[in-house]
Amino acid sequence: MAEEAKAQIGENSPEHVAYKLMHEIAVQEGHADSTRRVINADRKYVLDLYAECLHATNGYRTFD
Repeated sequence: MAEEAKAQIGENSPEHVAYKLMHEIAVQEGHADSTRRVINADRKYVLDLYAECLHATNGYRTFD
């Protein structure tokens, strides 16, 4: 029997952690202000950054 995907709900889900990480990185890179409002960032930047953060929170981040 195949494993069933389990949804995690709440602040400890990989999706939520990735979202918070994305905002922290965006602030550090100057693409968001301290209130976490995204500024000076295009759609591609936001989506690529979130995808990379989600990849990392799921344990797939590789180190060069």
